[in-house]
Amino acid sequence: MHFSLWRRRPRILWVTAICVLVAFDQITKAYFANTIALGGGVQVTDWFNLVHLINKGAAFSMFADASGWQRPFLIGVSLLVILPVTVVCMTRQVDPVERGVGGLVVAGGMGNLIDRIQTGGVVDFLDLHWRSLHWPAFNLADIYVVSALLLWIALSLKGTAFTSPSELKAKVKS
Repeated sequence: MHFSLWRRRPRILWVTAICVLVAFDQITKAYFANTIALGGGVQVTDWFNLVHLINKGAAFSMFADASGWQRPFLIGVSLLVILPVTVVCMTRQVDPVERGVGGLVVAGGMGNLIDRIQTGGVVDFLDLHWRSLHWPAFNLADIYVVSALLLWIALSLKGTAFTSPSELKAKVKS
């Protein structure tokens, strides 16, 4: 497919990218949930394991031990993030890089939202550690959201290394 189509129809590219990211997230979660027993793990390196955990809480397992109120609350929070970001990215003239950041947020939020609705928790399968110190297990949807946050921070610094394409065009024309 020719790239000019994507330039003329950035919203189609945005929706397509989100669908691909969410599908990849869901496929990997299903794969590891079906190949590793719940609570089990496979050592890949001295610092990385593949595991199968269900996180009923939020980031870093916050609220995981709550009595059940966290599921509807976290579903609501997910919708309060996904819907406005989607509306902004679909209805406004947004810089392609900013639309990409929004797409990562939406894809990550949707991937974990699907899990929360289906199972009441999020399937995590990536485990980074150093000796007995383990970072909380995570999944691809978490990587999407953290990547979006890091990109957003980098863009807000507005250094010369992070000039958006529309700003470059304006500089060239002047």
